[in-house]
Amino acid sequence: MIKISPSLLACDFSKIGDEIKKVETAGADMIHLDVMDGHFVPNITFGACVIKSIRKCSSLPFDVHLMISEPLKYVPNFADAGADIITFHAESNSDIIKTISKIKECGKKVGISIKPKTDTKILFPYLKYIDVVLIMTVEPGFGGQAFMKNQLQKALILKNESQKNDFNFKIELDGGINTKTIEIIKNYPIDICVSGTCIFKSENMASTINKLKLR
Repeated sequence: MIKISPSLLACDFSKIGDEIKKVETAGADMIHLDVMDGHFVPNITFGACVIKSIRKCSSLPFDVHLMISEPLKYVPNFADAGADIITFHAESNSDIIKTISKIKECGKKVGISIKPKTDTKILFPYLKYIDVVLIMTVEPGFGGQAFMKNQLQKALILKNESQKNDFNFKIELDGGINTKTIEIIKNYPIDICVSGTCIFKSENMASTINKLKLR
């Protein structure tokens, strides 16, 4: 069964607390929070203060995806705000090992993400240290983009590397995931899927989440 992490980027921000409670009741496994700084990606969303204010709305793990230029600088802020998993980009300006270490020092799980044009091999030196690899199946920055099927090959490469070396990280996908694209995804070794528009615009969240979960 695939774990589902609804992206709050697609929710109604005027009632964000209620939206979080709705997806939790509907069977979500975690909450995905896309943090964008307007530099690393061409959009701005929210920061640690917003995450801290909504932490009380759910007992689910907060899956915080830092699409920012200098994640190392801000790790403590997001850890203090209530993040459970802190994922940063390999393409960011921060030193990867130092960022991994800082996240671990804060007692949080570590994720690394890569954009569609980034070769999977860039992650190989770090796989033994991390908990999650987040593969972007759209260009990061905006919701509602079309799913890039060719990115699924990265999951096969990562799974092979994991089995070969007895690593223990999870493989997560983010971008363009809905009840149609999930049928392709289910043939690949994916542990977690991020889905925004598909869930928050659904007439029946529980039914939609269930369809996304089941292999």
